[in-house]
Amino acid sequence: MAALLVAAALPAFNGDAARPQDDDALFDEIDHPAIAYRSAPLNDPVTRLAARLSDGSLTMAYDRDTGYLPALLKALDIPVASQLALYSKTSLQQLLISPQNPRVIYFNDSAMVAWPRGGFLEIAAHDPTQGVVFYVMPQQPGATLTRRNDCLVCHHSYNTLGVPGLLSRSVVTSSHGDAMPFLGNYVVDDRTPFEERWAGWFVTGSSGTVRHLGNQMPAATRNTDTEVTARATSVAAFPDALRGYLSPYSDIVAHLVLEHQMRVINLLTRASWWVRLAAAEKRDVTAVADRAARELVDALLFVDEAQLPSAVQGNAEFATSFTAPGPVDSYGRSLRQFDLRTRLMRYPCSFMIYTEAFDALPAPALEAVYRRLWTVLSGGETAARYARLTPADRDAILDILRETKEGLPAYFRRARL
Repeated sequence: MAALLVAAALPAFNGDAARPQDDDALFDEIDHPAIAYRSAPLNDPVTRLAARLSDGSLTMAYDRDTGYLPALLKALDIPVASQLALYSKTSLQQLLISPQNPRVIYFNDSAMVAWPRGGFLEIAAHDPTQGVVFYVMPQQPGATLTRRNDCLVCHHSYNTLGVPGLLSRSVVTSSHGDAMPFLGNYVVDDRTPFEERWAGWFVTGSSGTVRHLGNQMPAATRNTDTEVTARATSVAAFPDALRGYLSPYSDIVAHLVLEHQMRVINLLTRASWWVRLAAAEKRDVTAVADRAARELVDALLFVDEAQLPSAVQGNAEFATSFTAPGPVDSYGRSLRQFDLRTRLMRYPCSFMIYTEAFDALPAPALEAVYRRLWTVLSGGETAARYARLTPADRDAILDILRETKEGLPAYFRRARL
């Protein structure tokens, strides 16, 4: 989603070089024949939408005030209630962005759309095999969708795990939205403490007694000074900020969902790329797949999730739109049901397990992920960090997966250890 982030220099790919052996290393394999990110055929939601627009089987209405935004969200099945708003000038259209004219973002499990008033539409779609692909669409009648690989300047970096991906930043800003990173600058996912989140963003809803950095222009000092961090959880001080957009909210629960799924998207892409590269270079595919699976499964099971320090309350409209797709088991349980007291999800296994990208993992990667998932859920993994998954959690997750996840290996039918 064009640029919430800092640029990173990318090293040239050397086919004879050893692959990195640590999770922080970045290697540029984007044009390797096994990947061919810029040239391989795509099957992401935007590519499929563009084909329907091209053959005339779909048309999108143009609105005088919001252009193609409502029609595009409808075509991509992205709920308006997912709207998030940021006012930091840290993206592609930074000259337009301010607390009075934020950039809004809408998302579902596989696509994101962003727009500041007066600007063009930015779209990111997760291709099941190629990773995140970036597009733009001008806000004028007759405009078409265009792929933009220049977004990779920011969106292919250490912060996206070395693959074309997504990330969110929390950057302290001035009253005009200018970034002031020397006062606070964080890359955010579901492991990040609340006290470091949402600088440069509007946040609606309640975080209880917990302070965060949202809704401040500026956050007068570093966020480690808890006396000046935000308790505010509304845009009441900026009554015109979201006027003219599709929703008056920038929901706190939607923030939490997006921060989780962005990391999983990047981990899914990385697992796919690593295994394909290992196979092409005749390396030990099983070892590579097992290594990728460990971090991906930990993310799917929220093992390192920052505990919610108090009850969180968001907008019922987002909760309804998010939970509606299910699927549910015979007891009405779903991996899309929220907890919001001490953790995000009631049953801590990610809804991203139902995505096309998960099912499209290369066979060795998918097998490794399922093996690792079973090891943890069945009780075979005894490390202390997995103790937060209680026996009741593991039983519920296994029951839900057995009824709702197609392609689940037969050994998931066994009893837990």
